[in-house]
Amino acid sequence: MRFQNKTAVITGASRGIGKAIALTLAKEGANIAVVFTGDDENAAATKQEILELGVKCETYDCDVSSFEATKQVCDAIIEEFGGIDILVNNAGIVRDKLVLRMEESDYDAVLAVNLKGVFNMIKNTYSHFMKKRCGRIISTSSVVGLNGNAGQANYAAAKAGIIGLTKSVAKELAARGVTCNAVAPGFIATDMTNALSDKVKKQIAESIPARKMGTVQDVANAVAFLASDEAAYITGEVIRVDGGMAM
Repeated sequence: MRFQNKTAVITGASRGIGKAIALTLAKEGANIAVVFTGDDENAAATKQEILELGVKCETYDCDVSSFEATKQVCDAIIEEFGGIDILVNNAGIVRDKLVLRMEESDYDAVLAVNLKGVFNMIKNTYSHFMKKRCGRIISTSSVVGLNGNAGQANYAAAKAGIIGLTKSVAKELAARGVTCNAVAPGFIATDMTNALSDKVKKQIAESIPARKMGTVQDVANAVAFLASDEAAYITGEVIRVDGGMAM
């Protein structure tokens, strides 16, 4: 198993893409720290599924937009698990509106969680990774961060920022044996997209060269590759998981 005796920290891991990543890494032997915000029921269910795979799992309720909260959680995880080998920054929120109608609070909230949250988690594990002289940092960006999208200026700005942050940290940590990469999902079938009408789903699928939406497992597989030894010489990269949308 690729991640035997390794510890992975995944933010936004109680459901959706984050949960799929957590389960995928756990199936390959990783111990998992599930970081979530306020979603106790789903976090507990995810923990139970992971424990049934025979690995260690703990849950941590943390607002990643808070620097102090992330510091406390990262320190607690390192103490509980003895270290961190893989950090996956996946937590995110949306507050979609045209800029004309977007409140300052809508913009600030999305940037705080989606971008500053990534900085907070990286900053509070940075020294740990440097001392270990090995590690994997993977963050969830989006094709929206590459192409922009009407009604998502805040989300696009945050996801584009993740790409710049990823490349900068990759350059800083490469000599220490730590890689830092990003994945950029396109339209992925989640609880949110499942609520759309069949007509809208069809329109979305027709806009994708692959003619279908991706799955959370598609994203999890890309993250697992970047977290593995096979990707040891890949850093500062953005892998699109989008069926060709952003070509």
